[in-house]
Amino acid sequence: MSGMQPLLHDLAIALRAPTVVLSGRDGQLRPAGTQGVLHGDLRVLGEAVVTVNGREAEPIGFAEPGADRGEFTGLLRGIGDPGPDPTVWLRRHRTAGPRGMYEELELASSASAPVRCAVELTLSADFAPIEEIKGGDSREALPPVLDGSGVLWESGGLTSRVVAEGAEFSLQDGKVVARWTVDAPTRLHWSVSVTDEAPLFVPGAPVLATPEVRADDRRFAGFLNRSLADLTGLLLAEREHPDDVFAGAGAPWYLTLFGRDSLWAARLLLPVSVDLAAGTLRTLARSQGRKHDPATGEAPGKILHERRRADFKLRGMSLPAWYYGTVDATALWVCLLHDAWRWGLAEERVRELLPNLRAALTWITELADTDGDGFAEYLDETGRGLANQGWKDSRDAVRFADGRRAEPPVALSEVQGYQHEAVVRAADLLTALGEPADGLTDWAADLRTRFREKFWVNGFPALALDGAKTPVDALTSNIGHLLGTGLVDEAESATIAGHLLGPDLAAGYGLRTMSSTMDGYAPLSYHCGSVWPHDTAIVVNALSRAGHGPAAARLGAQLLTAAEAFGYRMPELYAGFSADDSPIPLPYGASCRPQAWSAASAVVLLQTFLGLQVDVPAGTITLSPPPSPIGAFEVRDLPVGNGTLSLALAADGSIRDLVLPQGFRQVP
Repeated sequence: MSGMQPLLHDLAIALRAPTVVLSGRDGQLRPAGTQGVLHGDLRVLGEAVVTVNGREAEPIGFAEPGADRGEFTGLLRGIGDPGPDPTVWLRRHRTAGPRGMYEELELASSASAPVRCAVELTLSADFAPIEEIKGGDSREALPPVLDGSGVLWESGGLTSRVVAEGAEFSLQDGKVVARWTVDAPTRLHWSVSVTDEAPLFVPGAPVLATPEVRADDRRFAGFLNRSLADLTGLLLAEREHPDDVFAGAGAPWYLTLFGRDSLWAARLLLPVSVDLAAGTLRTLARSQGRKHDPATGEAPGKILHERRRADFKLRGMSLPAWYYGTVDATALWVCLLHDAWRWGLAEERVRELLPNLRAALTWITELADTDGDGFAEYLDETGRGLANQGWKDSRDAVRFADGRRAEPPVALSEVQGYQHEAVVRAADLLTALGEPADGLTDWAADLRTRFREKFWVNGFPALALDGAKTPVDALTSNIGHLLGTGLVDEAESATIAGHLLGPDLAAGYGLRTMSSTMDGYAPLSYHCGSVWPHDTAIVVNALSRAGHGPAAARLGAQLLTAAEAFGYRMPELYAGFSADDSPIPLPYGASCRPQAWSAASAVVLLQTFLGLQVDVPAGTITLSPPPSPIGAFEVRDLPVGNGTLSLALAADGSIRDLVLPQGFRQVP
């Protein structure tokens, strides 16, 4: 439907960043919705429809055996031997690559004699940018150019070329048709390749470890393995810095650098990759703000929100290609630097980033509070940017308990937690490196006092303060992000944990973004009632860090239940219906899949079920596993420092076997 964001929950997706292929589950790429081959925020092929003897195959099954692969099978009834049993069928074997897509068409046959078939592949391309696709708009196909070896389309310095081995190409009604006349059984091959004169990003080298995991609950290994494969498919790097790998946020809407998303993904994935953290930190450090610019949201020391190949314009919103409209990425960058150091980022690498750390701390302690009330807040000065600039960034995301929207400037509760943790962790890091950390602990102490005085309402922290400094009193998942940041004390943490585990928030498939008791709650709202796996994973990790391991494990088990329903390819978000409302979690139809920080939730579950914390500089490993929701399990070759950790756990959480990396000791 024109003007509405197209749904994609039921599409088949093959991905190897910066390319993503979206088709129907029959394998066809039709000129509608989100379908097509997308590369670097442009749809470089919008149609690839196969027919045999003038008819489409009747689909009977599809699979996504890997992040970059799709397998489709359809029947060709009426071709081959007479009788009720099909004797000819079509299989499409698809592989996405960083510069396009390759596909094999397998005409399979059990017929008694060779079957003559006319196979046609109809093609078109429109080079629509991602924001037009997301907005539900359509545009006319570009004129194709037949050049003897295939067909190509060109626009804006980018070329898309289709080659089909042995096919004859022709133009029909403005589209291209590649035609083979063959006898089944046979195999045919075609591909689309992209040449981009100035790509922002190139494929990232694999940097994620793949520890061996076995558990009584076999779902867990399936979830972890699929997530790591999807994450590898999302890896990107700047062309000028190919070794600095980061995770693109998600396919198809956000397959690019996003400060908050890429930082959280790297942080949640530290148990399987310090290199990803290092690449993410360095990439974002190179674009760290240097000046005040209301048009882009840039400020000295501020970390970038997103970077695209061109300006992003959608429904009255106009974001520049380099956009800094985020209130939390700067603190998250600091937290990642500290945590990466704890997990083994080499000291010389950390020291290289100290100027960026100092600049980020200046923004946090001096510039983030724009109105002098002692809290970090945001306000879109242009009227064309993001109205909300925390992770819940939709226009209606910040609501009071009665459903009213908060007026800006808005100070989010979790952002105060991130800021507090960033400053405290930075002080620890600087002190350990023999660098001055004057005033940081005092600043954090003052923030704790102010927060306790202004944010607590009705027995829990408010979602935010609005422009009038009124507490936005809705009960939301945001409060879970405060755990482990040091901003709340032990008793307050216990109170927050009690709210989080209630059935109004933790309803069976993860943590709702808003309590079902609030007037603004809706299970299909983007940020006011849906479930975001990364949000649940952050809270699971925070509960564990705050000493609530059993509660963390119980909440994490809800994510595993949801992951199974989505074939272990965890989407960006899904509907907030409870397990009593629906026997399976229901999709949010326009959700990205895969999404980096959602996939990273599998690693969070691994860390939580192990009760694992690592301090490489101190040479210590902490293991405090809770009773296991996945039964007995074992982990082999989990990277720690220059070695690996292996262990086996009983279902009650007791350690049955433990092999520490050389030079490390276990601490309580």
